[in-house]
Amino acid sequence: MHGEYKVPGGKLVVVDLDVDGGELRHMRVAGDFFLEPDEALDAINGALDGAPADTDTAGLAARIDAALPEGTVMYGLTSEGIGIAVRRALAHATDWTDYDWQLVHEGPQAPALHMALDEVLTQEVAAGRRPPTLRVWEWGAPSVIIGSFQSLANEVDPEGAARHGIDVVRRISGGGAMFVEPGNTITYSLSVPDALVQGLSFQDSYAYLDDWVLGALADMGIKAWYQPLNDIATDAGKIAGAAQKRVVGPGGGPGAVLHHVTMSYDIDADKMLEVLRIGKEKLSDKGTKSAKKRVDPLRRQTGLPRESVIERMIDSFRGRYGLTDGGVTEEELARARELARTKFSSPEWTARVP
Repeated sequence: MHGEYKVPGGKLVVVDLDVDGGELRHMRVAGDFFLEPDEALDAINGALDGAPADTDTAGLAARIDAALPEGTVMYGLTSEGIGIAVRRALAHATDWTDYDWQLVHEGPQAPALHMALDEVLTQEVAAGRRPPTLRVWEWGAPSVIIGSFQSLANEVDPEGAARHGIDVVRRISGGGAMFVEPGNTITYSLSVPDALVQGLSFQDSYAYLDDWVLGALADMGIKAWYQPLNDIATDAGKIAGAAQKRVVGPGGGPGAVLHHVTMSYDIDADKMLEVLRIGKEKLSDKGTKSAKKRVDPLRRQTGLPRESVIERMIDSFRGRYGLTDGGVTEEELARARELARTKFSSPEWTARVP
């Protein structure tokens, strides 16, 4: 069995192993990490050899930590990362490069249609009718996008939204509210087979699916990191938030994961605060007293036009994993339009949590 895992902000860990009598055997850990002393690698392999095959990531990491020689130094590598690579091998997880990725980047569309496209395209990936897809959004109107489980009344000031002509839509993924305006926001979705995140915890899958964008930001001179559970942050503040939804495949078979991220390019913080009700409790765990300070636009940090930031992000993804230009099919678009009308534009859905 073969498993790979790139430690977020670190290096690639590769494991090859066998399972015999319910135990891990013939462990071989490799990768482009740094490890001192050399004998630490033998200690890692020895610690994992003979472990029960159902040992979870934390248990595998504990075995490794207990066996490491005194003074061991790991760079770009963690005991937990090795454990995750083992679990991915056992789960027969796939890798980014196992797929032919498709890019969807089309003209501005209504917020409700974007919500519907996320659902339809991810269902198509789950059904095996669409390749794994990176979709970059263009917004046709300003909007507030609330999470699947958020209270409409608690999150949005209806008078502020009406005053600024901002509609509210509810998405299928959890997480917090997104304040978006055309030209001021960068949003993308990944619709991927769930095999890509096999062996990862829910939390680890967030960092794993956005590691590529941290690299793209680094190429633009931005040192960014993942702040659990779902924020991308820099020294200057938060720049993005992520959300996910798991979709079951036909007949309960292998499914797909929708992972989308909204990044602030040039946010109007004053307008945002007039539309969103951002409570003190939400800010308390972010280490700040001001919502204005929570979101730091990419425009200031990169000095680049929004279109250039998007182009560089796409180029970074293409350079890592390959990416073919594609589009939404007529059948997919027809389904999405109907879903946008009957579900995502309906008061019943938008206010399903009043």
